[in-house]
Amino acid sequence: YAFVNLLCFLNFVCVFVNFVHPNIAKGGNVIQSSLGWNGVPERAIDGNRASIYGQESCSHTQNDLKPWWRLDLLKTYKIKTVTITNRKDCCHERINGAEIRIGNSLNDNGNDNPRCAVISSIAAGTSETFTCNGMEGRYVNIVIPGRAEYLTLNSSNVLGNYHFCFLPR
Repeated sequence: YAFVNLLCFLNFVCVFVNFVHPNIAKGGNVIQSSLGWNGVPERAIDGNRASIYGQESCSHTQNDLKPWWRLDLLKTYKIKTVTITNRKDCCHERINGAEIRIGNSLNDNGNDNPRCAVISSIAAGTSETFTCNGMEGRYVNIVIPGRAEYLTLNSSNVLGNYHFCFLPR
């Protein structure tokens, strides 16, 4: 969807276009701290919401200290919400305490970016939406700080805006 506002200043016309994308995660690139059980990071954004690991719908790391998953949106967006679907067949408590971080830095693999939310828990096989209030960033990280754990993500959706301004000739 595009919303267009016209601004006039000193006889120039600036067109501000604000694109609202339903799920900007699908067009991004993903990476994670390690690979476990063929749980490639792309599974978290492939649109497959089946929450049983054997249905090839989940990403999976090894038992890493501070495991993380990172989505590169390829440009900066204002992030409205991040929705995460948890695994159903087992281990749903692994996500407890994970943090959603959004920003433009790759310091500590992007895990130093500002925090949008802490995931206290998500019931097995269900989805939870976290509000990020327009935080700006190119990178969306999910990290479990402070402990060794497996990070398994079933589905991640990111809703955000991309806007730009241009001056017609």
